Amino acid sequence: MTKTIGLTGGIGSGKTTIANYFQSKGVPVYIADNEARKLMQSEVILEAIKNSFGESIFENGVLVRQKLAGIVFNDAEQLKRLNSIIHPAVKEHFEEWLAQKKDIPFIIYEAAILFENGNYKNFDTIITVTAPLETRIQRVISRDQTNKEQVMKRVAAQWTDEERISKSDYVIENTDFVETKIKIDEILKILKIKQKDS
Repeated sequence: MTKTIGLTGGIGSGKTTIANYFQSKGVPVYIADNEARKLMQSEVILEAIKNSFGESIFENGVLVRQKLAGIVFNDAEQLKRLNSIIHPAVKEHFEEWLAQKKDIPFIIYEAAILFENGNYKNFDTIITVTAPLETRIQRVISRDQTNKEQVMKRVAAQWTDEERISKSDYVIENTDFVETKIKIDEILKILKIKQKDS
């Protein structure tokens, strides 16, 4: 049976880079945020978002993601409301994707909020990616053309590294990518041995 491995970490920790490295090693990877973005283009989801958040976040019938982000990242209740629309759709999509991977020893499911919504309980193994807060802030500012205040709001909406680590099986400190790759290779070796033994 395919083992499911949850890969998570705070914003700017570099978990997608790590997910891509796992993928380059032949491990199928489901990147939840990317899939959520695609699913948000569907008529059903767009209609639910419009009903929940109103017409003002749409321009010419197109969802303006920045406007939606401005609402949900400043209000925990609004974020919860958006997640209640998106998460069930992602869950269903992931289950369909997983059903096609029956002959694969293990897969990676990468998501920013694995712990916050209790989803971590659905995985056989959890890997958390960490990096110093200042490094994470700089990465997000460069990536999203945002500012420190906005990044800190998003950091505050997530669990701390300490909280994540306490519920994880493996931790990858992602500051020097050469070192990071060595750590990933070690984890892969362990996972393969465990899969053979199970």
